[in-house]
Amino acid sequence: MSMSFERYMLDMVQPMRDDLTRLGIQELRTPEQVEENIPNAKGTALVVVNSVCGCAAGQCRPGVAAALQHDVTPEHLYTVFAGQDKEATAKAREYFAPYPPSSPSIAVMKDGELVHFIERHQIENRSAEEIAADLTAAFDRFCR
Repeated sequence: MSMSFERYMLDMVQPMRDDLTRLGIQELRTPEQVEENIPNAKGTALVVVNSVCGCAAGQCRPGVAAALQHDVTPEHLYTVFAGQDKEATAKAREYFAPYPPSSPSIAVMKDGELVHFIERHQIENRSAEEIAADLTAAFDRFCR
């Protein structure tokens, strides 16, 4: 029985992708998809840099899910997957300057411009509830 590494990784990360896509978040898997969506998103957009790490599973994705239950949310919802869709992630990170690459991370954009950013170090030592509260405050500020 032989399975390629790529196939194995696709199978292993699919549930991690599903955690976000089942919320209505659109995956951007190529640099072209990123370029076509993020800078052209009129209004507000959420961009989640997904990851296989424990803080993505325990805090980031659950925090995003809770925040999206808020009565005010961004108009556009996107995700890229660090370490999996490498070129798409690199392209998305171009819009997060001046922040260095960080995964997981969460960006709130308004008319293609970064207005709020949560870096990994702000995720790994906080609860999902704290992350959701941070996001809902940003939603209230930028998405009204």
